[in-house]
Amino acid sequence: MHKSYVVFNHFKHHATIYIFTTILFLTGIVFGAVIVNSMDVVQKQDLFFYLERFFIQTTEEGSTLNNNDILWQSFFYHIKYLGLMFIFALSVIGLPIVWILIFIKGMVVGFSVGFMVNWLGMDGLILSAISIAPQNIVIIPIYIIAGSICMIFSLGLLSKLVAKRNNTSLSQPFIKLTTSFVILIVCTGLAAILEAYISNTMMVEWIQRVYL
Repeated sequence: MHKSYVVFNHFKHHATIYIFTTILFLTGIVFGAVIVNSMDVVQKQDLFFYLERFFIQTTEEGSTLNNNDILWQSFFYHIKYLGLMFIFALSVIGLPIVWILIFIKGMVVGFSVGFMVNWLGMDGLILSAISIAPQNIVIIPIYIIAGSICMIFSLGLLSKLVAKRNNTSLSQPFIKLTTSFVILIVCTGLAAILEAYISNTMMVEWIQRVYL
């Protein structure tokens, strides 16, 4: 009960930061969709050519992508991405880069979904729902929380530097930051499992039954 209250109080106290990070991520999604709409037909055809080759390669190789390989690739990708955010959070000047990483993450999601829906219509929407949505239901909140925690730590560090509180210990905020990121990294394991064993399986079945 006490832990629940602490978590609730944390989100309540830093609500503005979490809202800012969420808006930043959503802006990235919108920007990714705008990029799709700004592409000409030739560019879309070229991009779809590579996507089509992926579809063909996927079906030709049988089950195609090894689920275990996808699991570890996805998990290590999230570790590296969150690791970058963690490193940049340790310096005040690295905070804008954290914002950029959050924006890029949103842009990739927006571009991926936007392109498939724009080019494949309803089939693209279904493909997005089965291949992108499952893991992102978990991973999007993780990245928003990670970005917000980075921002909280960096702004706290900045306020101490401005106030010249040299006697103030940074060990407690650092331990909280590290602990939070360890928990978030563990949570990305669930997203990796969803991507490897749910999204990939449904995507392969959809390609085999509908597209080819």
